Amino acid sequence: MSTATALRGLADRTPALLRERQFRSYWTGQTVSLFGDEISYLAVPLAAVFVLHVGPTAMGWLRFAGLLPALLFSLPAGAWADRRGRRRQTMIVADLARAGLMASLPLGYALGVLTFAQMCVVVFAVGTLAVVFDVCNAALFVSLVPPTQYVEGNSLTSGSRAFSFVAGPSAGGLLVQVLAAPLALLADAGSYLASAWQLARIAPVEPPAAERGKGQLTAGLRFLARSPLLWPMLACVATISFFTFAFSTLVVLYAVGELGLSAGTLGAVIGAGAFGSLLGAVVSGRIIRAIGVGPAITLGALAFPAPLVLVPLAGGPTPLVLSAFFFAEFASGLGVMLLDIAAGSLQAAVIPGVLRSRVTGAFRTVNYGVRPLGALTGGFLGSTIGLRPALWTITLGGTLGVLWLLPSRLLRTRDLPTQQ
Repeated sequence: MSTATALRGLADRTPALLRERQFRSYWTGQTVSLFGDEISYLAVPLAAVFVLHVGPTAMGWLRFAGLLPALLFSLPAGAWADRRGRRRQTMIVADLARAGLMASLPLGYALGVLTFAQMCVVVFAVGTLAVVFDVCNAALFVSLVPPTQYVEGNSLTSGSRAFSFVAGPSAGGLLVQVLAAPLALLADAGSYLASAWQLARIAPVEPPAAERGKGQLTAGLRFLARSPLLWPMLACVATISFFTFAFSTLVVLYAVGELGLSAGTLGAVIGAGAFGSLLGAVVSGRIIRAIGVGPAITLGALAFPAPLVLVPLAGGPTPLVLSAFFFAEFASGLGVMLLDIAAGSLQAAVIPGVLRSRVTGAFRTVNYGVRPLGALTGGFLGSTIGLRPALWTITLGGTLGVLWLLPSRLLRTRDLPTQQ
């Protein structure tokens, strides 16, 4: 086979959206940024543990600081973004600001002045900018992807997130061991710069700015409340979010403190288990086409939290501990990709363009707003009943979220609707 023939065959197998220059630049920036975020997801709590020697309660407050902006600012950010328009420009500014903030943590460490208060302030500010970025991103996505390719587009962006799940923790754990946890955060700062550069290279036709008027702040909430498809899905994912963020608050303390895993080992096993997310991103489109978007959301809502029960089961010889962590991450990652791709495609299909940022903001207010409460609950339970009993309670509670979907119309919805 000639080189030219091989290249043509590779081009034919490349997803159609990635052959579009603007989407390819957008997707590349998202991929790099998500990779950096996963490094920080591990490096920030490890910095708090190894450098500042925090306990479960302080870890809960650190997670709370990073998650609180979603509760406080998602609604006003969505309304502001729809009124302002020019969402791509806003996303670039948010990326540049996040790069500077994240770089301040390794700088403080290098100067010997890093404090827990600084970490809380930085994660709060980065979380605030993430809210602004994400409510704009929902509208930018539909500006780049035609409706017939929503599942493919969500599969590609979720595939990037799955790749970050695989490579990010492993790279983060390695960087923490080689450079120390705060210095590893330079990688996340660089990823925001790369995202801003890629966004600067595209110029899609965005939805028009919304007209000013009364009720703009609550328009997204009203739309969700009237939607027979979106409100049960929101209740389900918010329940899962509450418990999974309580879980994430304690899992590093549990793995390092009680099971004795090193940062490098923890990062490697989580990264290896995250191949489930990569597999989920690949097969989710086929599953959605086979069983329908509503049943796929329901299946993902169960498959995401249920496998995490393996983590409090972990114990005994190190190979058994690592196996439990691996299979929990693998199966949960497959489930979350199915849930995210199916749910993201449904949202893209049914939310009107003029309301896109406001509905996204309202959805985030509830879904992301419960996360700081989950983080505080995880810290409280870990301090009062112990890490392992707390993880048992949390992981079992997360599986209850699927109950919201069972009586709903969503369970019977097979095809992506064009309107409700």
